Amino acid sequence: MTNSSLRLRGLAAALTACCGFTAEAQWQTQSMTLKPGWNAVYLHVDASHVSLDTLLGSTGTIDEIWLWQTPASQLQFVKSPQEPITPNTQWAVWNRSPGNVDTFTQLRPNAAYLVHHTGTANVVWDLVGKPVLPRYDWTTTGLNFIGFPTPAGAPPSFEKFLDQVPALALGAELFRYPGGPMSPVPVPALVYPSIAVRRGEAFWMRAKDYNAYFGPLAVSLQSGGNTVDFGSRLGTYSLRLKNHSDLTNTFTLSLLPSGNAPSGQPGSVGVPPLLIRGPRSAADLAYLHTTLTTSQVPTDHQVTLTPRGQPGSEVEVVLGLNRTAMSTTVGARYAGILRFADTNGLSQIDVGVAATVADTAGLWVGDASVTQVAQYLVTYAKNADGTPLLAQVTANGAPYVAISTNTTMANVVRPVPLRLIAHNDSGGQARLLQRVFVGLNAVNVPVLATDESLLGTDNRDGARRISAAHLPFAHTNTPWLGTGQFREGNNVQFTVPLDYRDQASNPFLHTFHPDHDNLDARFGQVQVQGAESYTLERAITLAVTAPGTDFTSLTTSRDTLTGTYNETITVRGKGSSSRNFTLQGDFSLRRISNIPLLTVAP
Repeated sequence: MTNSSLRLRGLAAALTACCGFTAEAQWQTQSMTLKPGWNAVYLHVDASHVSLDTLLGSTGTIDEIWLWQTPASQLQFVKSPQEPITPNTQWAVWNRSPGNVDTFTQLRPNAAYLVHHTGTANVVWDLVGKPVLPRYDWTTTGLNFIGFPTPAGAPPSFEKFLDQVPALALGAELFRYPGGPMSPVPVPALVYPSIAVRRGEAFWMRAKDYNAYFGPLAVSLQSGGNTVDFGSRLGTYSLRLKNHSDLTNTFTLSLLPSGNAPSGQPGSVGVPPLLIRGPRSAADLAYLHTTLTTSQVPTDHQVTLTPRGQPGSEVEVVLGLNRTAMSTTVGARYAGILRFADTNGLSQIDVGVAATVADTAGLWVGDASVTQVAQYLVTYAKNADGTPLLAQVTANGAPYVAISTNTTMANVVRPVPLRLIAHNDSGGQARLLQRVFVGLNAVNVPVLATDESLLGTDNRDGARRISAAHLPFAHTNTPWLGTGQFREGNNVQFTVPLDYRDQASNPFLHTFHPDHDNLDARFGQVQVQGAESYTLERAITLAVTAPGTDFTSLTTSRDTLTGTYNETITVRGKGSSSRNFTLQGDFSLRRISNIPLLTVAP
């Protein structure tokens, strides 16, 4: 087995166990007014956390829901908005009656539904879900059953909404359900001013050309997902804002708190502490940033984009997560809602944002670089003629008279590298290791082990051993327990003892040299401490650097820790005599595995 202190590349394949937390805990209520009869609704929230049977229960005024499924081929596209008679490839149906077979059981977002309300008066349906980014499938060969992300409080009219894209306004056909029987009604262009584009209402729409306009603003996320999820690892998240209209528009960004979580679903401890990255500073080229909080008004963060297709019609926004402002409780969830809107009141895009407090569990490997050592320069008294002054003669001779000792730190000629191997478990207990084995156990599960025997026999060819040669070797390879956690701004201390009789690691012992084997002249008795060998005690402190105040420092991934390395070596001789030597430098540790358990040999 090779020593991977020289081969750290390629470890990622063997270190894939134990993922970060999933932090989706943001919630929002979408309110929709249902009229007696059939209603067309469009969902901007994901309510798939619960089944329809559980959500609507055995009683209520909603007895039937039809889900429009975008056809997969041109032959299945709807040519006219006729009443669906039986479930087919375009429609999936949920029915409260226990005798019917449901073809869908959960409400998914970015989908249009026909909802049947059996009551005789209007009711408000409050649906709790996770806000998601709007996504649309558009076909030019048939009707599209869609909804638009308009402001909930003051929806614009279709005339105002489509005024930003004249070509679509002139060529689009529009149908809506007024309530009552399942019979969509065409909306002539002449009545566009009187028809509001209500958030949560679905419309049938057809245009001869491909349509990418569902509001003046389009938002895309770096992951291609529906929510901004920092998880427990990410520090930055980029998104793009694009103007989809023919006019110049100003868009705003604001942060809202999450609503209350439904019963049985995860909640949150607060809103993620978000930053918005700005331009670089001319002084030091560091990124400037502003803080995004729920107390700010939307106009505090806004951007103006030119008409679509022109330079300046699209911009990147980089969000940062200030993890230093989050709780230290591992796994705590933060959640909120990012709201994007335009100053003309035409669009409102709500996107969930979430983050999880990360742990520092796993295997950390790196190096310390010793750059300074405390001197031990003794100044002795001298006679008038410059010769050393001798003390009174004793049985041990006449020692020189010391008047001072200089122990200040001094730079070394060349930095001395020291390999560091540490493990932090899920409870925050830090351990310093002389060596560790990384590989698969007998059942092909990735492990971190203190002994090769804990690896699977058939898996040892692909395993690695990481060693720290400057630490004392022992067959048991028992880790040294530390105090403090690997966390920015914390100190982690380890004490490494080395007995004066340790033939394997004590540098004062030369087993096969009669003057340094720690045995008497007859090789029969072990000498006392300080006769030929000394006990060493290494007190190692890793002072992890606290993050800076610039954008990069606040948002950098927490899988790398740097700081100051301090070590005091105490050399103990006969009786109570001892002497201390102090080392200092810096260190850098990188987490190469998230496995929280260190498997220790019995």
